[in-house]
Amino acid sequence: MPKPIRMGRRRWAASWAVLCVAGLAVTAGLRSASAPTSQPETPVRAECREYIADIETQLDKAEQKGGGDGILAFSRDRVGGVDCTDELRNLFRGER
Repeated sequence: MPKPIRMGRRRWAASWAVLCVAGLAVTAGLRSASAPTSQPETPVRAECREYIADIETQLDKAEQKGGGDGILAFSRDRVGGVDCTDELRNLFRGER
């Protein structure tokens, strides 16, 4: 019966260290590859574009006047029956 190959403790520790480092490197590579780079811009409906432009104009005017507490109130009915809620949320969250 052949003798088993004997490996020293240092070699075992070095082998495990190499395998761990390789595993960490592969994991980091996979995470960076699957991470989304940037979310695609969602198109803004034509009806909402004018509404958003009007809001931005009002915000700019209020900012130029300055001296206020930064609160601007305005109201307007829906634009042609189209709901622009998502577009407005994106505008105020800075996702445009």
